[in-house]
Amino acid sequence: MRAEIHPNYVTTTFVCACGSTRELESTLGGEQHVEICSACHPFFTGSGQARVVDTAGRIEKFKRRYQRS
Repeated sequence: MRAEIHPNYVTTTFVCACGSTRELESTLGGEQHVEICSACHPFFTGSGQARVVDTAGRIEKFKRRYQRS
């Protein structure tokens, strides 16, 4: 392996909007803020704990499209 071509990995703290924090090794360093993590993502949480993830009003758009008069 060639020396001095690999990035330096440092401890990085990732803070989610739900308040969950995780410390991982990354090239970013410092504290990084994310919108969603495995603690609040609907795929990883059980039913009843899932947080609704609405991107660009998709739920409202669906409801308007299929709303019956």
